[in-house]
Amino acid sequence: MKSFRKRRLYQGLKITVIMLVVLSILLLGFLSYTVRRSFPVENGAIALPSIKSEVTIKRDQWGIPHIYASNAHDLFMAQGYIHAQDRFWQMDFWRHIGSGRLAEMFGASQVETDKYLRTMGWGRVAQQEIQQMDAGMKADLQAYADGVNAYLQEHQGSALSLEYAVLQLLNPGYKPEPWQILHSLTWGKVMAYDLGRNFQSEIERTILLKTLTPAQVEELFPPYPPNLPVILPDLQAQALPEKQLITTVIKEVDEIAPVLQSINKPMMALEKLIGHTGVGIGSNNWVISGERTATGKPILANDPHLAVQMPSIWYEVALHCIKKSADCPYEVSGFSFPGMLGVIVGHSDRIAWGVTNTQGDVMDLYIEKINPNNPNQYEVNGKWVDMQVLPETIKVAGKKSIVQTVRYTRHGPILSDVSPNLKQFNQESTKNLPKNYAVALRWTALEPSQLAYSIPQINRAQNWQEFRTAASKFDIAAQNLVYADIEGNIGYQMPGKFPIRNQGNGRYPVPGWTDEYEWQSYIDFEKLPQSFNPASGYIVTANNLIANQYPYVITTDWVYGYRAKRIVDMITQQKQQISLKDVEKIQGDNLNLNAHNLVPILQNIPFNDSRLQAAQNLLQNWNLQLEIQSSASALFEVFWKHLLIDTFHDQLPKEYFPDGGDRWYAVMENLIQQPNSNWWDNRQTSKVENRDQIFRQAFTKAVDELERLQSKNPQSWNWGKLHTITFRNATLGKSGVAPIEALFNRGSFTTSGNGETVNANRWRANQSFEVTDIPSLRMIVDLANLDNSIAIHAPGQSGHAFHQHYDDMIEPWRKLEYHPMLWQQQTVTANTVAKLQLIPQ
Repeated sequence: MKSFRKRRLYQGLKITVIMLVVLSILLLGFLSYTVRRSFPVENGAIALPSIKSEVTIKRDQWGIPHIYASNAHDLFMAQGYIHAQDRFWQMDFWRHIGSGRLAEMFGASQVETDKYLRTMGWGRVAQQEIQQMDAGMKADLQAYADGVNAYLQEHQGSALSLEYAVLQLLNPGYKPEPWQILHSLTWGKVMAYDLGRNFQSEIERTILLKTLTPAQVEELFPPYPPNLPVILPDLQAQALPEKQLITTVIKEVDEIAPVLQSINKPMMALEKLIGHTGVGIGSNNWVISGERTATGKPILANDPHLAVQMPSIWYEVALHCIKKSADCPYEVSGFSFPGMLGVIVGHSDRIAWGVTNTQGDVMDLYIEKINPNNPNQYEVNGKWVDMQVLPETIKVAGKKSIVQTVRYTRHGPILSDVSPNLKQFNQESTKNLPKNYAVALRWTALEPSQLAYSIPQINRAQNWQEFRTAASKFDIAAQNLVYADIEGNIGYQMPGKFPIRNQGNGRYPVPGWTDEYEWQSYIDFEKLPQSFNPASGYIVTANNLIANQYPYVITTDWVYGYRAKRIVDMITQQKQQISLKDVEKIQGDNLNLNAHNLVPILQNIPFNDSRLQAAQNLLQNWNLQLEIQSSASALFEVFWKHLLIDTFHDQLPKEYFPDGGDRWYAVMENLIQQPNSNWWDNRQTSKVENRDQIFRQAFTKAVDELERLQSKNPQSWNWGKLHTITFRNATLGKSGVAPIEALFNRGSFTTSGNGETVNANRWRANQSFEVTDIPSLRMIVDLANLDNSIAIHAPGQSGHAFHQHYDDMIEPWRKLEYHPMLWQQQTVTANTVAKLQLIPQ
């Protein structure tokens, strides 16, 4: 009987195991089918409506498409189609950010973010741009949209991307709408916001005035150091009388601070979606003339620094007119944004260009007096004026729509309306602050822009003059543009709309009820900084100060030039002609100039403890390079974190604890020269600390932390193991559901550098050692032979999880390896692994 029961039990278990195996196989099969069905067709022929002639798309081994078309309409239509093939989920997500419609996709959790975005009103501005757009630009954008929609007609749900299969579980009714010109334009606004946000510094400085003196606040935002390089050292322009720093216009900081803090909450929610970036984050680019290069022609390099994301913000592509003509003037290769036509960074058959953020101060906060008897009126020069009041309907997945009222003054949207607690901030009237007030934002990107024209015009430009004409339309998200051409010329142009203010320089919020602080006009394009074939033979930009003398305010919040100094040093100290390999070494350099300032002080501090002495010895012969395997790098960066904590946390609010970036390098560079400064004293202790005591304390804590995290043996400490990077999907990859995150995220990976090395893998001292921002692409263009040009971006070309090109660029990117930017048709054909033809239907 027992034997029979054992047999029955065994058979039952066997059947259960078999069923589980079968179910697992079926589940894996279903998952595999669901995953693979969204992969793009890369070979054969596909008939499309609206296409005029046959288009050939050759993909190389990295998944980069090289598109060949006989007219501009088909070229941009094919680009739209290919973007949708590889990245439609990303495009769909981005357009919902741009129009403030995230709650339609993701439900009630995104309502507050949508309110903030609708208040900004990027979609409304884009609609104005469409109304003002000429027929040619509109036709090109429509061709791009037609390509996206041709793909959407044949693909829906999980056939578009795996993310839609997951979204169906959360929001079963969601179906992507057709692509519109509007959707291409709003992403430009998102990028302008992402690269700007200098109003955050206005808010921070004002809130800090609650507890610090104006002089102390300015110590935390020091002037640009005289020992660091400027972009155009030879620019001679008559400086206007320096405008006084505004710190005392609004004296009732305690009253205004809660309103400004209320703006921070939705701002931080949006930051989680689009990444940190903003103030202090930048890029590197430089161009070296043929007089200094081994090729005899210019070499141009660029590596924009943006938030870590999956997929990449960039999509590499080449656009070729089969026969270049007035009707089809494009022959260009480089990096595009999915959702927008053309190439943002790259080279054509004649020129090459690269970008870095200017950090321009093009955002000002205005405090508005509100009529206590009519909340939709505000004061202008002693009179009540009606606001523009717009209702916004926010659709919410699975719930009723919400109607939001957006109020506009002459300066722009009232940002403080986003806060649900605004009413509690109404205070008694004082000399400088009205009883009822609100905070409005004036920003150049909230006015119609010509940015959409600039990119295709740069792609068509044949020389410096045409390049500058195209740059003149690059009016928002202003960049430092470096230029080179096959004739051997190099150049620099700063485009953009920069306000000329009646008073002030944009550092603090100002009264909006008079004309005292109004914008008079914008700096004329012809007066913006430029340089052509400078005598130095090179131009370097790294978001640093443009010129020592310039008559107008570009910003007072420059990136402090540590990256720029290292690049300039490596160019000017090179004794031989500079080769492409030399430029690769510059892009991969990890020298820490902060350590150059602080290590000598550390080495002079005596330690009695043998374990601290052993750790201190690591710094003795350190080359200051933040390499992955380096134990000294780990020690120094952990020490830097604790030095900032022990110096500043006792005096600053938590949301403004130091992040350790370039501004804090400059602050500390000034502070170490004042060993008895009040900043060194910890307010929470009875004794008065000085510099060396804080250094000793921070160093001890760093050793304790590394012993706890890694090893008691200092020789085995490792910077890369602390300083890891995880590529996260911006939506479902941050869902908090581990199995879903595992589908879409990749990591973690060890990395070198930090945010202020040339190889800028940023971590934040007020968060963790994890990398938050990276060189999102690296490109080096050889103007002597375009086929020698090289590039890399991370994590890969594809937006489809588990596709071979989803994460295949991570390892070469980490190792500072590149792939060739295939150029000549015979070179492309020799390296083609897939060939697709789009033919008229």
